[in-house]
Amino acid sequence: MSTFFCSDNSRQLGEEIIGTANNCETYILVECPPPWHNHAFNSRWVPDNLRKLVTESKAKKIPVTFLLIANDFSHKKDEITLLIYQKKPGISNGFRQREFRLENIEQVATTVRKWLWRKHGDIELETPRKRDILICTHGSHDKCCARYGNPFYFYLRDKLIPNLGLENIRVWRSSHFGGHRFAPTMIDLPEGRYYGNLSAELCPSILTRKGNIQSLRQVYRGWGILSHPVQVIERELMLQHGWKWFENKVAAKKIDQNNDGSKVQVELIVEEPYGYVYNYQATLVKNESTSISLKSSCNAKEESVYSKYILDNLYLKSQLAINYTA
Repeated sequence: MSTFFCSDNSRQLGEEIIGTANNCETYILVECPPPWHNHAFNSRWVPDNLRKLVTESKAKKIPVTFLLIANDFSHKKDEITLLIYQKKPGISNGFRQREFRLENIEQVATTVRKWLWRKHGDIELETPRKRDILICTHGSHDKCCARYGNPFYFYLRDKLIPNLGLENIRVWRSSHFGGHRFAPTMIDLPEGRYYGNLSAELCPSILTRKGNIQSLRQVYRGWGILSHPVQVIERELMLQHGWKWFENKVAAKKIDQNNDGSKVQVELIVEEPYGYVYNYQATLVKNESTSISLKSSCNAKEESVYSKYILDNLYLKSQLAINYTA
């Protein structure tokens, strides 16, 4: 009997990957050496005060996503890194980045509580803007993330990023952030874009934003500042406009939706850096032909049905020139 791998199964069935990025308000990334428990914050090195904070946040439904991160130096250092990424309000191009260097992981809970209550201390670093690439390698949660995530992490760390000379990029192992059936899967912060089914051939284009942008059609899961249906619209516009699209800010709002959610009307506002503000409107419908039934993870007992949206209509409603001269 062959071993089941959810990532292999999803690819073989041709699952559409767009619209699967987590829509997240805040990421709290805690450096903690592996190995990690299946439930990451039950891991050996996670202190009780941090575990309690994570549990409280879930119970109070605070819109925060806690993740463990590590690199190959995490177990050797005399300090730990705490990264907080918070979605920018209004029309936005991603997340605000905050970095803390702490003496030990026991200080994380206190620091995060102060930050949540807006009582910032002097431990926050004003650092040059970095790109943090998170690769899920959480094999105890799903074996596909070990099988595909670990080799991809080492490929980025040891070969691709040094060869491309990308000194502003840090690559981290990460605990589970969803979508392991798309392993290897990654988040590109501070923008918050998600990718999956990654390959050595396509990753240089993602990191350098050069080459044939149409290649992203198969690996782009969506922009995590947008809801799942709107991610479908954003990808279509990205593929139309090319790499310059990544310089834009966006905001979206739902105009209308039928009772069962099978048809949604959305407005997407796009602001260029020094040009125009565009107002797009679109209709999305759930497409039965691309909806799929499969096991969401390697350990799933039952199959789940995943509905997929397609664009039924997309048009430019208006555009407005921006006057930046005061």
